Amino acid sequence: KDTGTTGIYTISLRDALPIWGSDTPIPVMRPIGCNTMTSAQTPQVSFILATYNRCDVVAHTLDKIAACELDRSDYEVIVVDNASTDGTPETVAPRVDRLVQLGGNVGSCAKALGVEGARGRYIVFLDDDSHPRDGSVTRMIERFAADQSLGAAGFTVHLPDGRLEGGALPGVFVGCGVGFRADALSEVGGLDRTFFMQAEEYDLAFRLVAGGWNVAVFDDLHVEHIKTAQARRSDRTTFFDIRNNLRVLARYLPDPFFGVYRHDWVQRYGWLAEHDGHRNAFMRGVWAGRCRGLWERRRYRNRRLNRNALEFFFGWDRVRRRMADLATSGVRRIVLADLGKNCYPFFRGARMAGISVSAIADDRFSSAGRQYRGIPILPVDKAMAEAPEMIVVGNTSTVHSTE
Repeated sequence: KDTGTTGIYTISLRDALPIWGSDTPIPVMRPIGCNTMTSAQTPQVSFILATYNRCDVVAHTLDKIAACELDRSDYEVIVVDNASTDGTPETVAPRVDRLVQLGGNVGSCAKALGVEGARGRYIVFLDDDSHPRDGSVTRMIERFAADQSLGAAGFTVHLPDGRLEGGALPGVFVGCGVGFRADALSEVGGLDRTFFMQAEEYDLAFRLVAGGWNVAVFDDLHVEHIKTAQARRSDRTTFFDIRNNLRVLARYLPDPFFGVYRHDWVQRYGWLAEHDGHRNAFMRGVWAGRCRGLWERRRYRNRRLNRNALEFFFGWDRVRRRMADLATSGVRRIVLADLGKNCYPFFRGARMAGISVSAIADDRFSSAGRQYRGIPILPVDKAMAEAPEMIVVGNTSTVHSTE
């Protein structure tokens, strides 16, 4: 148990972490010493980040946090180290309020272990290579103060090349830049450590909304994400992508949409894995996700999202109404621009409105003979040659829709 003091903690894992696998063993926390960064004042914000063998990267992030607009007494910094061997603990310890050292790598979900000792009224998750822009944390606090039902405030995430990074569904935040009301995070059970990495934001956002909390991503809250190449797109990422997305569907989507999205996401992640040369990792992830999903679908049957939550995240009725408006205006043939992760409402809405979709324009996914539910996926120039009456963006993600 946390004693309320700041300091360094160590986590010993009962078993070694299975890299391709299943769940992270439950850790045991033991204090091994305290640093001098104590404060009698309860901080407003707890910044929490996890790291693994990226000493220089996390040091740069700590510099950026130290330069934020808050007074030092208004925030604390908690770093969870996934058993780094590059000197990260020695570098980080004197600069933070609490360092949690693990006996193994439990991925980005290690941030959950930092929350257990956090004292702030608001919790901010960062990656070890992301930091808020000046003024954003103050505006986040103002957002929470203005809306007592706000459980999570997602930041707009900026990449070095000028692009934006975002969740594939409305309201799904990115874990490298999101603030939580600490009470809301605690009430819904916090971050699920069994995800290790990938899709844990979907699981948490769904639980917050199901628990009656508002979740939003704001365009006046900004975080810079360096997106360090090390440990990014890999076999491991591919494995956890499909495994965890299948788990999310099994937990939260009612029939028949569970089967619909399971088909679509397996197909989509399979194409991504094929492009990246990670087919074997993808197949292992599908097997693990389906097996775990069978169990979780029964265990979490009381977690199915209600109609309002489903509409908030997936927008089936909203898209259907817009397609009906197009049909009323005389449109009969369209092209969908982009095979989004939530493309199904557009396919469904067009079919219900009597509108023909002649092609999906997407350079990334186009390939000879490739189709989505019978609709050819073509390069953009070939799709435009179909001379559609209307081009409809097939994506409900604001970030991805504007790319």
